[in-house]
Amino acid sequence: MQVTSTGSVRVDLVGGTLDIEPINLILKNVVTLNVATGLKASVGLSKIEFDGIEIHSKDYNKTYKYNSSDLTEDRVVYSREFAEMSFVLQILRLFNIKSHLRLDLASGAPAGSGLGGSSAMGVTLYRALCNFTGDNYDRHTAVLRVKAVESRILNQGMAGYQDYFPALTGGVLAVRGIEGEIKIEQLYSDELKKVLETHLTLISSGQSRQSGINNWEVYKAFFDKKPEVVNGLNAIAEISHATYLAIKERKWDEMLKYIALEGLEREKLFPGITTEKIRQFTTDLKKEGNVIGLKMCGAGGGGCFILVHKGLDPKVIETKVRAHGMEILPFVVESPL
Repeated sequence: MQVTSTGSVRVDLVGGTLDIEPINLILKNVVTLNVATGLKASVGLSKIEFDGIEIHSKDYNKTYKYNSSDLTEDRVVYSREFAEMSFVLQILRLFNIKSHLRLDLASGAPAGSGLGGSSAMGVTLYRALCNFTGDNYDRHTAVLRVKAVESRILNQGMAGYQDYFPALTGGVLAVRGIEGEIKIEQLYSDELKKVLETHLTLISSGQSRQSGINNWEVYKAFFDKKPEVVNGLNAIAEISHATYLAIKERKWDEMLKYIALEGLEREKLFPGITTEKIRQFTTDLKKEGNVIGLKMCGAGGGGCFILVHKGLDPKVIETKVRAHGMEILPFVVESPL
């Protein structure tokens, strides 16, 4: 038996960090907006004779083999022994699988990109395993269980919930966490797709980052009631809600302005969210005109960012990107599934 599955990696537009519980329950009008992209995590599952698990990772360009007898709860869940494959092995434990399975995996995003590639791969794997085993698949259950595993591995507070849904739904999403529930609203339209693809450029800075560090520092500062962070996240919540309304009302210029404004507000939360290399690139490109601003993907500190502009010539952007040792990544907004 063989099962294959893919799931979109997301680009967050506005409202990141607001999806970390219980910040979402404390601030007013919290909404996180993101898009499912053509960058996709992929999972292949197949039965094998080996009494254990065989994992082929495209991201690490490695093959991992584990005997079933080695995959005890203590070693898989409560130690760091299996390091790079801990997330995958812990998801397998949700299905009580530890033998006769080969996995072919790819996250669909560069390591440390801030695009939530591991989260996309995690829920794509969960969905594939439901298909493989015949278990009932429920989208929200998949998100909650995979998020719990990722939070345990992160070991720095809760993982946010926004990263998982684009892989399972596609489109352009408004994600809201309320008491005991996560609500998803599909905002996709062909017009919105065209505006986003024309006015946003996804760029990899080439600087790897660790999302947990910046998010954890902001999270702690919020609950320590540091005014600059509390006020900053309140401002981000207001901007995110305004962005949502602009999309609903098809006010595309306002939407773009708010995405860039959210990026500016986010920079104030914690030192290093935007790096000097990225600032220099943006300053250089602004000389060409028509640049609205930039927005770091995920928690920032390197990785990817989106350049917000008024339809700049792609050749101009590409020249500047290469001059600063960066790379343009494909940015295609996927239709709803």
